[in-house]
Amino acid sequence: MKKLLLVLGLGIFLVSCNSEEKQEADLLVYNAKVYTVNPDFETSEAFVVKDGKFLATGTADVLKEKYKAKESLDVGGKAVFPGFIDAHAHFFGLGLQQQKVDLTGTNSFEEVVERIVDFQEERDADFITGRGWDQNDWKVKEFPVKDTLDQLFPDTPIAITRIDGHALLANQAALDLAGITTETPFEGGDIEQKNGELTGILVDNPMGLIGNAQPAPSRKEQITALLEAQEICFSYGLTTVDDAGINKSTVELIDSLQQAGDMKIRIYAMLSNTTENLDHYLDKDPIKTERLNVRSVKFYGDGALGSRGAALKEEYSDRPGHFGALLSSPEEFKKTAERVANSKFQLNTHAIGDSANYLVLETYDKLLQKGEDRRWRIEHSQVIDEEDFKYFSKNIIPSVQPTHATSDMYWAEDRLGEERIKGAYAYKKLLDQAGVLPLGTDFPVEQVSPFLTFYAATARQDTDQYPEAGFMKDQALSREETLKGMTIWAAYANFEEEEKGSIEAGKFADFIILDKNIMEIDEQEIPEVKVLETYVNGEKVN
Repeated sequence: MKKLLLVLGLGIFLVSCNSEEKQEADLLVYNAKVYTVNPDFETSEAFVVKDGKFLATGTADVLKEKYKAKESLDVGGKAVFPGFIDAHAHFFGLGLQQQKVDLTGTNSFEEVVERIVDFQEERDADFITGRGWDQNDWKVKEFPVKDTLDQLFPDTPIAITRIDGHALLANQAALDLAGITTETPFEGGDIEQKNGELTGILVDNPMGLIGNAQPAPSRKEQITALLEAQEICFSYGLTTVDDAGINKSTVELIDSLQQAGDMKIRIYAMLSNTTENLDHYLDKDPIKTERLNVRSVKFYGDGALGSRGAALKEEYSDRPGHFGALLSSPEEFKKTAERVANSKFQLNTHAIGDSANYLVLETYDKLLQKGEDRRWRIEHSQVIDEEDFKYFSKNIIPSVQPTHATSDMYWAEDRLGEERIKGAYAYKKLLDQAGVLPLGTDFPVEQVSPFLTFYAATARQDTDQYPEAGFMKDQALSREETLKGMTIWAAYANFEEEEKGSIEAGKFADFIILDKNIMEIDEQEIPEVKVLETYVNGEKVN
């Protein structure tokens, strides 16, 4: 009997010791298929979170033995991924867009006008703005003119921006307010005229004249915009967004909202290339908190292909004698690039056409010393001459948006011709050369959904499964490559791969739970996948 009691007592003592030795944790997530996106691309069944960071991955049984979690979450076998990172978007712009006329998906200029009329009946705005029209989607694939808007709104200024943000249509009231006439000088873009009269179309740089004439959004409107953008992004599983081109005032507002706890999303800020921004930031160290990273400058090299503003080495195939345009002189770009090279900041340059890409790539190559870890980026890297792919590397990074390929594919060859198109939207080739390929959406130019990004990158089709064989399907990415582009490679492009982009011990506990597994379901189902829950720092935010 004494022996039995001794054995029982020893057993109780050991159980008690094991219980006491368990490490405290905040959350155990289990019964999942966890895509860790670690270096071996392993999957796991469970993980533990403590103090906003991943503590360990493994099986539920092993983790329950080792950790005592305050909360447990059974996800019912669903797929779990690191929080998605959008490597190129316009976060603040998305929020402001919610306060404007939404012109996306319009099938004619008549429909554009209808939406403007409906908007004004509801809002009675002093200056009507909107975005999203695309003449390439219309039966008449020409830029619209201002005549109808002049008749309907003779006294109310209107400025509606094309989907790509590189052209706008203004009515006469807006042109008068901005002081634009047929004699207005400009460089880098166009103020379109026909028969000696303004059509209302402005391309690239002259658009700033209209922007300067518009009333600035109030602080309240800006805060509303940022919080609405955050809500939209969280609903799609985005936990970090690279905001490609914002000013000091917006950075400071984001920081204040994050410090107050109102903004939980993480922002990688690309500073717009303005004198104020460069003078304020470049002589200092980058700004880094857990949710805000200010360490890059965004420079616009050229315009967009859809509005024929992209700078090409040879003339446009569908407009003889037209080459697009650089938005700044090569000398100005090189001067800015040299200034950034002498700072601790990264340079991220918008380059669409092969001429713009060549200028940027050659400049980067000359300025970046061998062995330096600067990770300068080419935003879009859209049309590349065959001989220029060699410049890309893990230090000169192509940053691309797969839905641009499937949005442009209907007319891109018309612009470029059958030979030049072979170097366009060449994501597989870019990845093979660079070794990393961060992916984004460029929202609100494209839709926010990262699932459309995933689908466009892998299927190279639109949601109607066109074209049947895929657009330049040899340039499609695998599902594993695409997931890395939306997580760990995007983190790498931000110098943040040690703190996010994968589910590994020590990294921020940013993760999402999906209703379907994008790595396994039929390709055609991917665009309709829904995010069930989004977590930042282990806290549920959606």
